[in-house]
Amino acid sequence: MASTRPQLREDQATCAVHGPPGRPGSGGVPRQRGDSGGAAAARWAANPLVQALGCLVAAGWAEAFPLVSDLRNQVFWGTVAAPAYLLAGIFCLALPSRIAPRAAALTAALGAVLVPLVVLALEGRHQSEVMVVERSARLLLDTGSPYLPDPAVVTDYNPYLPAMALFGLPRAAIGDDGPLAQVLGDARIWFALAFLACLLAGWRLLRPSLERAPILPLTVLTASPLIALALVVGGVDLPLIGVCCLAMALSVRGRTVGAGLVLALACTLKWTAWPALPVALLMIWRLYGRGRAVRTGVIAVSVSLGVILPVAVGHVRQLREQVVRFPLGMGAVHTPAGSPLPGKVLAGLGPTGHTVSLTLLCLGALAVALWLLAHPPTSAIAACDLLAVGLTVAFTFAPAGRFGYLALPAVLVLWPRLASHSWTWRQPEVRALALQA
Repeated sequence: MASTRPQLREDQATCAVHGPPGRPGSGGVPRQRGDSGGAAAARWAANPLVQALGCLVAAGWAEAFPLVSDLRNQVFWGTVAAPAYLLAGIFCLALPSRIAPRAAALTAALGAVLVPLVVLALEGRHQSEVMVVERSARLLLDTGSPYLPDPAVVTDYNPYLPAMALFGLPRAAIGDDGPLAQVLGDARIWFALAFLACLLAGWRLLRPSLERAPILPLTVLTASPLIALALVVGGVDLPLIGVCCLAMALSVRGRTVGAGLVLALACTLKWTAWPALPVALLMIWRLYGRGRAVRTGVIAVSVSLGVILPVAVGHVRQLREQVVRFPLGMGAVHTPAGSPLPGKVLAGLGPTGHTVSLTLLCLGALAVALWLLAHPPTSAIAACDLLAVGLTVAFTFAPAGRFGYLALPAVLVLWPRLASHSWTWRQPEVRALALQA
């Protein structure tokens, strides 16, 4: 039976999906108003009782660290952050609704981020990965490689790809002579700035209208225990979180050159970002055609190889041992990433458990890949959700991991929804075609 639905001409379909003719790369996916789910979520989040409850949960989370952690920096953060979260909760209930959210967010940001970060930076206290990144920058400048030739202890290993050394360059440039240099040279400052800059840029690309900058939601996210603890004591995964969010935003807007360069940056920071490349390319292919997807892929792959190959050619053994084998728990020295996730528990049972862990990891990756091929994403939310699922599978079943790694998929799920004021996977190009019809 023939369909009675009006048919679009080819030029109409192209205009609906890819944007107006003569404006390539301008972001053809139309900007949509927030859906009813987003509006309901916004009303729920604006409730003072909900805000106060969130602050109470955050305070309980922070207060747990002095009780259960044996790491000095985490204990210090929890001791300082918990009262700040409680005070923020009081502000949510006691102050007028016009100023309460901003006052609470500012209080939480000061007490859970700024104050403990500055204190720890001045004292030179941080998790070992900060030292590793700062040392890798000095090694890169001196030897052309960010890796020690013969690592003997855990802190000798550098599990990051060469671009991560960029965040150690301020320390190599200004040293640590004096309080100002001690703070400004700290890699955590630059981790945080990269994270914030990428989320702001992604917000501008995804926002449904020309609204003001997202100061309040970005402050709330940064001050939450999910980000604040990592930022204060280490923060090495924050740039990766921001870069992945920005890459998906650029991809959904059809910015092929920008998306390719940002994907290359992600892929040269940590190999855990590599799944972002096929997700972004398939979304571009689906929305804008094969040409733009190929162009983005060529840029991303060529720039990534240009960064990694010069180091790999002369230092392939160090790269394999420190970047691949060490994070997977297969190196001569065991990684300190020992949170009791399923993969770590299985790996602790011996060689058979380690093999089972890797097998589950591969099967999970295969399942996500098949889903991606069968249902390519057509919105930033769908792309970030698929990437979040893939990374969660990887972190869950990897032979070594930390609960903190799950901040990456959590932000991937939250931030595009906040930016686009939408909570659904609704496909933008389908909605555009419906409007044209």
